[in-house]
Amino acid sequence: MWKLLCAVAIVYGMAASAAAFDVQGHRGARGLAPENTLEGFRAALAIGVTTLETDLGVTKDGALVLTHDRTLNPDITRAADGRWVEAPGPTVRSLTLSELKGYDVGRIRPGTKYAQQFPAQTPADGARIPTLAELFGLAKAMGSSVRFNIETKISPDQPGETVDPETFAELVVKGVREADLANRATIQSFDWRTLKAVQARAPEIATVCLTAPNSVRDRTTDGVRRPSPWLAGLDPIDVGGSMPRLAKAAGCATWSPRFAELTAALVEEAQGLGLKVVPWTINDTAEMARAIDMRVDGLITDYPDRARSVLASRGMPLP
Repeated sequence: MWKLLCAVAIVYGMAASAAAFDVQGHRGARGLAPENTLEGFRAALAIGVTTLETDLGVTKDGALVLTHDRTLNPDITRAADGRWVEAPGPTVRSLTLSELKGYDVGRIRPGTKYAQQFPAQTPADGARIPTLAELFGLAKAMGSSVRFNIETKISPDQPGETVDPETFAELVVKGVREADLANRATIQSFDWRTLKAVQARAPEIATVCLTAPNSVRDRTTDGVRRPSPWLAGLDPIDVGGSMPRLAKAAGCATWSPRFAELTAALVEEAQGLGLKVVPWTINDTAEMARAIDMRVDGLITDYPDRARSVLASRGMPLP
């Protein structure tokens, strides 16, 4: 028994403070229930997550709504007459909240690549795009102290599709503060302009620097190199090309890279700078185990049930 306890203790050490390991349900529990719906978030809470990861848009009348895409996604969206929305769908920004609530997002369109990707997702016909306040209310009604990781869906390459970064930041800070959840919320984005704006308005709300190859890649105009516009004026050259150092310079508390770009050395570098590391989006159990071996602080997944199984198999505390 003593040897077993020692072995478990070693595993804990390898998992970067296992008691605090953060299982984030991506868009709720996208592999199991419709993404960014109250039904999906309810499923994630029932499974047991530490954090609900979600996406944020702003309607024509200024409502904060939970949707990944800046335009209505034809793969998951049906109009009131039951017909699937055709691409390109209208922007969230062009619709009022009332108009947006007329769309059904409770089922994946059959025959699409999306449907092939998530064959086990259980439909929830009639599901609507919720507001951020409705998500907060759901967690409260379920008696949950879950955390919220809220992504601003905005692009410097498509400025007309959303509100500007300053307005976006102002609205999300107001929404979090009104719910008195600043200590249980983080704001994340690939577009770091919103993160800088949040930091200026609400230093008590931690920010998360998301990175992907496309969001950090240099641009070239007339043969002249310029840093990616997603990085809020920061230049990777100034930090030797180090993404952890760039995230630190951006004022983030957490660095959230695509898992395919992550290495144990990068995790060590980031944590040495005082950053948490939470990669996205890991659905394969072997990769979850590999991420834990890298000593990440948590992971984002469409299948929080799988993540819990991996934690259990390693004797780690469950959310």
